[in-house]
Amino acid sequence: MRERRIAEAGVLLTVLIWSANFVVVKASISAIGPLTFTSARYVIATLTLFAIVRWRTGAIRRPEGLTLRLLALGMLGFGCYQLVWSLGLTQITAGDSALIVAASPVFVALLAGAVGMDRLTAPKLAGALIAFAGVAIVITATHKVDLGASLLGDALTLLAAVFWAFYTVLGTRMLRRIDPLQATAWTVFGGTLFLLPLGIIEVLVGPPPVVTAAVVTAAVFSGAFAAGIANVLVFNGIRLVGPTRVSAGQFLVPFGAVILGSLVLSEPVGMAQIAGGAVIVLGVWLTRRASILPRASRGLRARVRGA
Repeated sequence: MRERRIAEAGVLLTVLIWSANFVVVKASISAIGPLTFTSARYVIATLTLFAIVRWRTGAIRRPEGLTLRLLALGMLGFGCYQLVWSLGLTQITAGDSALIVAASPVFVALLAGAVGMDRLTAPKLAGALIAFAGVAIVITATHKVDLGASLLGDALTLLAAVFWAFYTVLGTRMLRRIDPLQATAWTVFGGTLFLLPLGIIEVLVGPPPVVTAAVVTAAVFSGAFAAGIANVLVFNGIRLVGPTRVSAGQFLVPFGAVILGSLVLSEPVGMAQIAGGAVIVLGVWLTRRASILPRASRGLRARVRGA
């Protein structure tokens, strides 16, 4: 029971870390550039995760037969995702970014159904439509829909959610053959290999980065905690309290980011944003249900069919 309580506390801490990460990255990328900051924090994340792997297993071993596939998967799931997400974050608020990224599980459900890994049931399709309606509400909540920077930022953030869906679906089969912590460490390393050259190029051709103590602290927090330790806490939570309760806690992340964005960055928060976020969460929740009907109604329907 004590371990379960510690695991639940870890899951809540992860919600806070990931909520804060949207604000931390938003505040930092204006000082040293999105690609510079992102590549730096992923170098820190890689070192953190491999240190945890060594601590947990006693050695860092290359996954036989999976190394190149894990690196390529990381370039997609962490490299491409972080590239477009960080660029999108330069154009929209941290709160809006978190709300749009929250639709990622919907893309996962649709993609898994399209490739035959899961069934596209009525709740999944209904949830997808509802979630996309919520995304539309968020996008139109604080600015007029035009071809300006804000809409480009929204589009890049949606593309990031799509990249994450491909990473999740493609990585599902591999997780049956390798420990999740090992898989995360090697895929994050793959993302770092993708991002580091881009960060170096930005430093060489862009304005000189303003490296302050606050930026260094932000990179350590975002890399070591948000991309590193938080994943370990999630794995421990799944092991001890189950994936359902852990997933339920993640619904709090976008709303935490909206609140922190308002408090720390003075980002505007309107009722339309709150309503859009609630609609997105409702849609994601529906995609994880076996049926739209209540449990009692499903039981009654089963008995009727059996009769």
